[in-house]
Amino acid sequence: MASSDFNPSQLSESQQEALGTYTAVTNQEPAAAIPLLERSQWNVQIAIAKFFDGEAPDPIEEARASLATPPAPSQSSRQETLMNGFSRSSRPQHRSRLDPAPRIVPQPDNQNVYRPSFLLTVLFTPFNLLYRLLSGSLRLFTSLFPFLPRLLSGSAGGRVQPRRPRDTTGRKPLNPRDTAARFAREFEEEYGQHDLKFFENGYAQAYDLAKKDLRFLLVVILSPEHDDTSTFIQGTLLSPEVVSYINDPQNKIILWAGSVQDSEAYQVSTALNCSKFPFAALVAHTPEDSPTSMSTITRISGLVTASAFVSRLQTAISRHSAALERARASRNEQQATRNLREEQNSAYERSLAQDRERARQRREEEEARSRAEREAKAKAEAAEQETRNREQWKLWRAQSIPPEPTSSDDVTRVSIRMTSGERVVRKFRAEADMEELYAFVECYDILPNQQSPSNVAEPSNYEHLYRFRLVSPMPRTIYDFVGGDTVGSKIGRSGNLLVEPIDDDYDT
Repeated sequence: MASSDFNPSQLSESQQEALGTYTAVTNQEPAAAIPLLERSQWNVQIAIAKFFDGEAPDPIEEARASLATPPAPSQSSRQETLMNGFSRSSRPQHRSRLDPAPRIVPQPDNQNVYRPSFLLTVLFTPFNLLYRLLSGSLRLFTSLFPFLPRLLSGSAGGRVQPRRPRDTTGRKPLNPRDTAARFAREFEEEYGQHDLKFFENGYAQAYDLAKKDLRFLLVVILSPEHDDTSTFIQGTLLSPEVVSYINDPQNKIILWAGSVQDSEAYQVSTALNCSKFPFAALVAHTPEDSPTSMSTITRISGLVTASAFVSRLQTAISRHSAALERARASRNEQQATRNLREEQNSAYERSLAQDRERARQRREEEEARSRAEREAKAKAEAAEQETRNREQWKLWRAQSIPPEPTSSDDVTRVSIRMTSGERVVRKFRAEADMEELYAFVECYDILPNQQSPSNVAEPSNYEHLYRFRLVSPMPRTIYDFVGGDTVGSKIGRSGNLLVEPIDDDYDT
């Protein structure tokens, strides 16, 4: 899939999930990440390992390329001279492929040693004694004839891999950060104050930082037991020329150093093909090889002068600075595009949130207005129903009001001043309830109307409330009907009363 034709919709759901996980860890553009994921069969862990550790060449692709390329002639082309001689023609010069610089994660040396049980120790004691006897005899033989191991290894044609000697210095294995701090402390104690800025963490962290920021990683491996170590440090590494060049921010150098007595530094020296101490290597990203490769662009072995050390570094950095600048510009452009996309997405989200807020406010206003209209309508309907029930109750109650008694025995004469100013004088039976006097005042406007219906039913689910009270002016006395008192017991033989309206908010 070409990067120019990248379309996320063409990927399956699992591939999109793998792409999202990979880009979140490596911060790489999706268009550049898809080819690496395809070469890794969409395995995220393998792709991330290839991104940080460098991608090894594919043997199948190399075999196909070798088959597609015509074989070079077995003999060099020759050119006949005037003296009937032949001379070799110049061979085309090809750029030598740089050695990949792997990412080294130190392996702990303090692995737990298995100790067999006492019974197994007793059983294998004869074999242990026989092994010690044979190994001692072999060491004695090789010490008497030291040329035999080299002769045998040379005749076998194999390369004997150097084996790390057993650590006899008593150095305690530490984690990478503490190991770096111990090296910096021992270096300062041995050679005094200096201006070098060692990376305060492990090689793998320095490797990742150089790869992420597209900087140069200068690796320095020292052997305290080597004779040239002190001379190299004092005359070369701590010289003002080397220190100023390494600390120059324009050179973008990360300095990581270690002692070969430590496990991590020893593994790094083995991985970088260290052949002689003191050793220095410059590691950088090589985008011409692959988008994720880290290579060793120069090695400096043995004792060199400060000017030669700086010259080697300048040559390597100037040779690879252009490629790193292009990669840095491309990465900055990708980051700017990503930032612009994030800003656009953020602005879109803010605009969408504002639209949602305005829609919510409009919806709430419409709901409030609709609720107010419903409440007003319900209130108006309740008021109309209240008016109808009140009028119906007055018609019903007027039917049960007895007529004015004609005799003057056992009656109470009451003079009532209505709210309209009209004065009504009427007789009531003395044993009549006070509620009958209130009902007379309430229904007074319809009592003179003789044409009112006489068979009106009491309204259902309605409790009538009198919106007035009867009071006497001098002295002011309120005559209520609560308690079931009669007119005679309350007023006596006669009385003057006023109809006083009650407000809705009046608290009885």
